[in-house]
Amino acid sequence: MSEDDDIDPHYPMREQFRRARTERDMPPPDFAEEEPRPAAQPWRFPRPGILGIVSFSVTAFVAGFIALVFITLPDLQRSIAKEQTGMLSVTVLDAKGDEVGSRGRRTAPTVPLGEMPPYLIKAVLATEDRRFYEHGGFDARGIARAMWRNLRSFGFVEGGSTITQQVAKNLYLDNSRTIWRKAQEALITLWLENNLSKEEILTLYLNRIYMGAGNYGMDAAARYYFGKSVRDVSLPEAAVLAGLPKAPTRYAPTNDLAQARARANQVLDRLVSSGSLTAEEVAGARQHPAEVLARREGEGREYFVDWVAEQVRTLFPDATGRFIVHTTLDPRRQAAAEKAVEEALSEAGKERHVSQGALVALAPDGAVLAMVGGRSYVESQFNRAAQAKRQPGSAFKPIVYLAALETGYTPDSPVTDEPVSMGGWTPRNASTRDWGTVSLATALSNSINTISVQVGDKVGIDRITASARRLGIESALPRNLSVVLGSAEVSLLELTSAYSAFGNEGRRATPYGISRIEAENGDVVYRHEPAEAQAITRAQAHDMTYMLRQVMTEGTGRGAALGDRLAAGKTGTSQDYRDAWFVGYTGREVAGVWFGNDDNTPTGGASGGNFAAVAWRNYMAAAEAGQPPAPLPGAARNREAPVVAATRARSGFFTELSDLFNAAPKLEARNDESWGGGFRRGGQTIERGKR
Repeated sequence: MSEDDDIDPHYPMREQFRRARTERDMPPPDFAEEEPRPAAQPWRFPRPGILGIVSFSVTAFVAGFIALVFITLPDLQRSIAKEQTGMLSVTVLDAKGDEVGSRGRRTAPTVPLGEMPPYLIKAVLATEDRRFYEHGGFDARGIARAMWRNLRSFGFVEGGSTITQQVAKNLYLDNSRTIWRKAQEALITLWLENNLSKEEILTLYLNRIYMGAGNYGMDAAARYYFGKSVRDVSLPEAAVLAGLPKAPTRYAPTNDLAQARARANQVLDRLVSSGSLTAEEVAGARQHPAEVLARREGEGREYFVDWVAEQVRTLFPDATGRFIVHTTLDPRRQAAAEKAVEEALSEAGKERHVSQGALVALAPDGAVLAMVGGRSYVESQFNRAAQAKRQPGSAFKPIVYLAALETGYTPDSPVTDEPVSMGGWTPRNASTRDWGTVSLATALSNSINTISVQVGDKVGIDRITASARRLGIESALPRNLSVVLGSAEVSLLELTSAYSAFGNEGRRATPYGISRIEAENGDVVYRHEPAEAQAITRAQAHDMTYMLRQVMTEGTGRGAALGDRLAAGKTGTSQDYRDAWFVGYTGREVAGVWFGNDDNTPTGGASGGNFAAVAWRNYMAAAEAGQPPAPLPGAARNREAPVVAATRARSGFFTELSDLFNAAPKLEARNDESWGGGFRRGGQTIERGKR
């Protein structure tokens, strides 16, 4: 070591740095060729594997799906607080207060759990969810058991849903079977279990579950099937109710009582096997099964229920909840109407090629007493009494003759049957008989077309239309004389209502079926207020009644005569016997009947005089049975007009011959409107309507 070492103690370190710098600056040796270094690359995240990508995607999708399902859930707390489900429920009662039908959901006020029979609650738990108080919304054992039984049977025979899941589904969701709905159901189930007590969940279930026949909740079902509150049901009745939620339609006792009782026995078995009741305690229920409340048969009233329910929706378009609708329907008259229509179709429908019929009856104030809209409501819900528009034929003529009275004619005014041609149009009569000069009343009672067209031409279309509007005819009327022979299409309800003014001293009221509507709490939210209008004068009403009385005693409507009871009315038959009508009235009510085919094909000779008149007579005889004859103002007169007496003296032979001719059953149609009535132009017959 040199002496500098003593002077510079950092020499070794400096020497080390010098050597390192020298080696760095020296070129590499010739014999060792150094590989070139790659260019510097920026730092990147390590590439994940396929499994990682799949795992991340699935996790993100599931998380997003659950978040979206959660966001789109309904307002759970608000729905729990609502007593109803937001749908309109209409229960329709007849004039005596008995239920005749319902539309929408049939519900009842919530019944607390403590007010229901303990055996009903035990029966429901034993049948639907034995571990209801043990699980947290999902029953793993129940799901596994259901899956095993379904696998063994190679089909779906049992479900594993708990009561909480059923509440989630029925209270908030629809019946779609999608993954989305099942996810919503699962989240709602968890929410219910965490926000409500078991008792609250069970109360919701028992008051909201569907129980068949449009009933929701145990109380509504008990009232419908047994005529009592759920608070008062017996053990066998409770067993029937507890068996319904699994398959409400199949096990409804109104559909198949035997099957409902068999299901009730299964419920009793489960009560015993679960230890809720002993075999001795259920023995009486097996020996004395539940009896179902007797319900009246017949489909005809369903048309009326539809008609009333539509009016409720019109009165309260945004209403929800349960309405009790008290109506004017007379159960005795309704039964008579259904029988009259069915008997006519059963006895002569096939022979006459008639497939449909309708009937409506009104009280003087417009109250609908009976309504039949067709032969079978199950096959067709179209209401032919209120919705169908058909040609009335000569049943429209009383409106034309009313217009004549308003211009100065009287029932005794002389009119002459003679050929008439108007602008190339020539009306034809139903027969070739020459009536000569007769009274206006005789012309109407025998439906003489030539005279009707002459009268219509003299009074004018405007006056005829005005008279029709005052009587309540709202349908469009043609602006030509074909309207005289009934070419306008009208409904049975509006034409029947128009006739009501004739028998009610000229007063007419709009037809109505609702007397009052009550909300579920008993408040009256609607009450019908009578509003009759004097459509025509009393004298005109009496004159019309007198002439229409002659129709039933001397003219085309003799088949509708009620013996010694005063009645008045008019037949109607449209072109080619497509429509058969009779509209008539007594001192108590007015009724109209119609028969024909929905496709407007001709019948086999069914007319107002030989088909409709008989059905009207049968209905009215049953409706008036047990009641004294009612007075009918204007039906009788104590004088005979000279023109009528002269006519009878001149043509007595022909009148007698006509009476014999008309009395023959096979030829009865010839006296009605179906053998003529129309216009002829240039040799081409254009028949729009017949009397």
